Amino acid sequence: MLAQNKQDCYNNFMEKLSQSLEDYLEIIYNKIQEHNEVKAVDIARELKVSRASVTEALNKLRDKKFINYEKYGDILITQEGIKKAKEIVSLHKELTLFFENIGIENKEAEEVACKIEHIVSKNIKKRVSAFNKFIKENPNFKF
Repeated sequence: MLAQNKQDCYNNFMEKLSQSLEDYLEIIYNKIQEHNEVKAVDIARELKVSRASVTEALNKLRDKKFINYEKYGDILITQEGIKKAKEIVSLHKELTLFFENIGIENKEAEEVACKIEHIVSKNIKKRVSAFNKFIKENPNFKF
């Protein structure tokens, strides 16, 4: 039983990311999708943080097995990192679409989605997705 509890703790450690680390992973994933690579300086520019802050975050993501990274080396996303990043990106898109569906302009919808994507429960995500699907299937529906 103790071994299982240790495994559960390890799994929770691996799965949990702070809001900040989720942002880093999302940027890494998106940059790799767009340019097939990402450099620490790109991340620093996008997040408007110091290079040292990026290095610290990259080390944490590496420790959690979401990326492979050595100082001054390439940043490579692992399969686990891709899986987690896709979850984050998917939720971001769903929330953005939700806000647009209720009449919020895209820029504000993007900004709000980015802020709240870190605290949304699976239940809320499911309901937001269902709402977005309903709107897509019923384009003439008005509030």
